Parts: sequence; structure tokens; C-alpha cells
Amino acid sequence: MPRNPNSRLQVVCGPMFAGKSEELLRRVRRAQLAGLAVEVANHALDDRHAAGWVASHSGLSIASRSVPDVESLVDLVGDRELDLLAIDEAQFFGPELVPAVNRLVLTGMSVVVAGLCVTFDGRPFEPLPSLMALAEDVTKLTAVCAVCGQDAAFHQRVVADEIADARIATTEHVGGIESYQARCRRHFGGRGRRSA
Repeated sequence: MPRNPNSRLQVVCGPMFAGKSEELLRRVRRAQLAGLAVEVANHALDDRHAAGWVASHSGLSIASRSVPDVESLVDLVGDRELDLLAIDEAQFFGPELVPAVNRLVLTGMSVVVAGLCVTFDGRPFEPLPSLMALAEDVTKLTAVCAVCGQDAAFHQRVVADEIADARIATTEHVGGIESYQARCRRHFGGRGRRSA
């Protein structure tokens, strides 16, 4: 029997610049204020900020543990009795994250996962869609379209270099406003796009 039968999987997802990390940090801070045992982890591919920190585009940050893969994430948890495991940049962990997170929740810890649910070319970005399907709670955020200011469910790569497959997480994917823009459906891709 799990130590906490009310443990849950929570997913925070959306495009870049939607506030996913900020929402993850808000949940972590609330858990810490409540005196819960919390661990924060992010993928080692995300090296935009100093090692050992999860940071939002708005400048909020919190100490974290950087891990290169799912096996290292599971080892980080070990047999500690955590109340909450927070995972940022979940898209970089790949589909192996889904069964690992499910096992962790079954032990009695809640897991909140934040990441991109869509690639920069508009395709579902695993493992977020699968995690969304299995989660008790899903928060899907939108950004602000860089062209028209409407809700943006997508982000678009705006640098000229080519990446072979947007669904395969590589260091080339990591970037910020210098490489990507949030876009609404109308201004995503070539259809109806004005130069930004």
C-alpha cells in the first residue's frame, strides 16, 4: 500500500513562453511552505541557466538536481519518502518517463511534470501527450502570439538552421527568445505569417 493514497500525477504543459516552469515553481514553493518533502529535477540538456537551477523566462528560479536520463532521475529519488517530485523540461526525457513516473506515483509520492506538449513544427511532443492522458490533473497553458498578441498554443523556430526531427530532443532544441517565438494557430507556420 502506498504511504500516500492521494498521490497524483500533475502535468503542466504548453508551448514555449507559456509559464510552465513558473507554474511548476509555484507548486514547489507551496509544497515547501506546507512542510512537504520535495525534490526538483530537470534534464541536463537544458543548460540555459546555471547548473542546478530550474528557472522561468520571467526570472524566477529554484535549486534543482540536473539529470541526463530517466534512470538517473529514478536513482535520484531512490527510496526516499518524498511527498512531491517536480520535473521540469520533461520533453527531453523521452517516452521512458511515462512508466517511471507511474511507478513513482504508485509508491505514494505526487509527481508534477512540466514540459512542451508540441514541437516547434506543430507535432505532439512525447512524452507529454502520454503523460497528459494518464494524469489526474492537467494544466495546459498558452503564451502570447508574437505576431498578433492572441493566445498562442504553438511556438515556432525562427532561426535559419535546420533540425532533422523536432521530436528527437537534442541540445540544438534548447533556446529562448533568440531562437523561438510563440504563435497562435493563424500565425503558426507559413500560412498567414507576417515577418516578426
